[in-house]
Amino acid sequence: MQRLFALLSEAFTKPACMISASLEILFTAHCCEEATRVVSAFVVDLYAEASRNPRVADLVRDVLQTAMAGVTELISKAPEAQNTSRGLSPMEMAELIFAVARGMLMLDVLRPQDMTATERRERQLQVTRRLWSLLFKPEAELAYA
Repeated sequence: MQRLFALLSEAFTKPACMISASLEILFTAHCCEEATRVVSAFVVDLYAEASRNPRVADLVRDVLQTAMAGVTELISKAPEAQNTSRGLSPMEMAELIFAVARGMLMLDVLRPQDMTATERRERQLQVTRRLWSLLFKPEAELAYA
């Protein structure tokens, strides 16, 4: 939870016009460590344990709710989010972002071990940047995305 608060604080220091930079801080933090596969595997195990253990589920839920609230607030304050006409609320956008991020985390566990932390982070950034562009570009620009 302390690490999450530190990441959210860092994300909120970015100008409002830079939502993608703020979100990249949050969703690639686990990619920056040399022990990336261990961190990713731990998170996957933690989610699995939460499905069996109510105490762990409560802890995971608290962390997830805090992260979701922070990302939702970032999105609601971002000018990019105001310029889209997709009919998605900031919370719905946050849910989509989290779904993709958790999926990328799962893939990180399954990828070949010869991929470096830098290569993992770059792959995560490619996918998340595509998602940001789809979520935050005005509809008129989507044909070019």
